[in-house]
Amino acid sequence: MTDIIAGVEIPDTRAAAEATRLVEATPPLLFHHSRRVFLLGTLLGRRLDLQPDPELLYLAAMFHDLGLLVPSSDAAQRFEVDGADHARRFLLEQGFSAAAADVVWTAVALHTTPEVPRRMGPEIAVTQLGVLTDAVGAGLPDLPSDAVEEITAVHPRGDFKREFLRTLHEGLVGRPDTTYGTVNADVLEHFVPGFRRGNMVERVMDSPWST
Repeated sequence: MTDIIAGVEIPDTRAAAEATRLVEATPPLLFHHSRRVFLLGTLLGRRLDLQPDPELLYLAAMFHDLGLLVPSSDAAQRFEVDGADHARRFLLEQGFSAAAADVVWTAVALHTTPEVPRRMGPEIAVTQLGVLTDAVGAGLPDLPSDAVEEITAVHPRGDFKREFLRTLHEGLVGRPDTTYGTVNADVLEHFVPGFRRGNMVERVMDSPWST
């Protein structure tokens, strides 16, 4: 049976079902957030006449925060890249083309990067639209209130603001250097006493070059 929420159809494919199963095993906060990202992003994408592939968009939405919980590499790297690597492996194992896997990789890897995703393909742009809407409310006034109410009834926010920041903190605190140059440094600065973010000026001035 097709699952439709606020006029948005959840992709009914083997890969989508497996991704749902994987993310349902994470804390409910991330599952509900990931589904809202897909639903809200789809609605905003329609307003902007963006036409992403629904399955690829769904997979990007479902994997976009998994890097906070499932390190995909022994190397210290940004959680967004961890999640993107995990998503790419999943798509290739599911039989998707390398091109499709790269689209989802890029959507996940860039979902916290300002401005750039909006200039890229629809799956990448709409993933970030959904993230921004659910995380900080960008674009929320442009959506019909009844659609938003239906989405949040199926995927409730609960105490999302505090729990989401706490989840980010827990996923970042063990790899603080990976937050350099990203919005994630804001989270550690809020939660970790004495945390001091690195900056580009220091990196230039402290480089091994003499001048």
